[in-house]
Amino acid sequence: MPSRLALLQTTSDLDVAILLMTLFGGLALFLHGMDRMTEALKAVAGDRMRSILAKLTSNRLFAVGTGAGVTAVIQSSSVTSVLVVGFVTSGLMTLTQAAGVIMGANIGTTVTAQIIALDVTEYALALVAAGFGFSFFGRGDTIRSRGTVVMGLGLIFFGMAIMGDAMQPLRDEPAFREAMVSLESAWLGILVGAGFTAVVQSSSATTALVIVLAGQGLIPLEAGIALILGANIGTSVTALLATIGKPRDALRAAAIHTGFNVGGVILYLPLIGVLAAVVESIGGGLAREIANAHTIFNVTVTLVFTAFLPAFVTFVERLVKDRPEAEEERIRAKYLDTELLRTPPLALDRARLELNRMASRVRTMLEHSIPTILGGTRSELSDLEAMDDEIDALHGHVITYLGLIGRQSLTDEDSEELVGLMEATNNLEAIGDIIETNLVTLGYGRIDEGLEVGAETRDVITEFHRAVQRAFDGAMIAVTQRNQQEAYRVSAMKDEINSLERAAARHEAERLVAPEPNRVEAYRFEVDVINNLKRIYYFAKRTARAAIPPTKRATT
Repeated sequence: MPSRLALLQTTSDLDVAILLMTLFGGLALFLHGMDRMTEALKAVAGDRMRSILAKLTSNRLFAVGTGAGVTAVIQSSSVTSVLVVGFVTSGLMTLTQAAGVIMGANIGTTVTAQIIALDVTEYALALVAAGFGFSFFGRGDTIRSRGTVVMGLGLIFFGMAIMGDAMQPLRDEPAFREAMVSLESAWLGILVGAGFTAVVQSSSATTALVIVLAGQGLIPLEAGIALILGANIGTSVTALLATIGKPRDALRAAAIHTGFNVGGVILYLPLIGVLAAVVESIGGGLAREIANAHTIFNVTVTLVFTAFLPAFVTFVERLVKDRPEAEEERIRAKYLDTELLRTPPLALDRARLELNRMASRVRTMLEHSIPTILGGTRSELSDLEAMDDEIDALHGHVITYLGLIGRQSLTDEDSEELVGLMEATNNLEAIGDIIETNLVTLGYGRIDEGLEVGAETRDVITEFHRAVQRAFDGAMIAVTQRNQQEAYRVSAMKDEINSLERAAARHEAERLVAPEPNRVEAYRFEVDVINNLKRIYYFAKRTARAAIPPTKRATT
């Protein structure tokens, strides 16, 4: 691409404006390529990576290896961190396991530096063309996503080629060379690397720029290492900013990430010369040496911190304490993260976690409903009624988030899951409304009319109530764990529910002809309670069916 050099120089003076435009244009292409490649990789492997993360973190070394492997595949340490925070808050992973994954993610990001150090810029446009062909003409989401990965990789190398051409004339500028030599001061190099990374919000961009400078012979090795170390600190700023308004576990994860990176840089500060000597002995050219220094730094620091991981996590937990949960904070969404929206399988997983949280509130309301309706005071009925406010708030959060997911490019499987989660969320709200509006109103009516529910009637209604609760529990297992067997079990409870309803009807008919005061009013009250419980079963059954593929639902 030698023709671009003519744009960068006049016959006598360097055109700074054109140089800067070319440099930042190349950087923009690089970042766009990284973004396209990362999003496509997450689409291809996101759901499988979630499963791997959840299973392979039984000890520290497995956690580190899992974090490194997952991040190397999806090329996004931020997504890895978001996932593990979700696992911690849902109780699927301890903070110590999460810390190991986060540290391993730093190793995974070094794959980017190794790829960037490859001198294949002359094939950049060929990769763009090939990737575009697969993404545009390919059949199937997987083939198109893989094509986007290749196209993104081509854009990365093309952006680097443009940046390299922009930098080349600077080799003859004494002032610029003197500025680069001054970066041999470790503190200054680290500060510049951290500042640039914090501004562009990408350690990969800093790494690419450093490797381009090295490839043009504009910076010495030790200055390049200092800039890379600074990039590790700068990326911590991004992690900390991302925790604003998030749960305390998210802040703890960011604190672990920041402490790990800053501590590692402090540890290596007096050893930059030693690290430079080691990578020089390995060889491969200046660009490769900087990439190798990046990898060695992250691997060795991870090993050191892993040895003291429990103590480090304990320190972070004491540093970032739990805050009292204010009333207004309890109805906030806990798991929904907009950073995952462009990876629908992962976003749907977070929606499922929030749905499960909403279901636990509905379950509590359902559990207290019948004892309160049959014998509670006005104050207890009012408390039961107020529980629905939190359910309505969570319903709004989940539906809004699912709507945002629906705007993304979804596979048929993702679309089917989205519809099922929407239906389940609406059904949960409907159950809350039945309790709040219908059953609570019946409870107030019982008090106003002075009705007394006898022990035998209470037993009949309570037995029906327990069956409905079992159906509800099964429905939640079916939809949140995608458990088809449980979904079929809930559907099969229809015969049991109908049998209990007939037994209750016979009991109420006997009550109606008994010589008791207010027997008509008591009959209406008790029949209405049974009918509303049956409606709750109906919504639970509909929720469970969402876990069954549409082609098989006709049999349920």
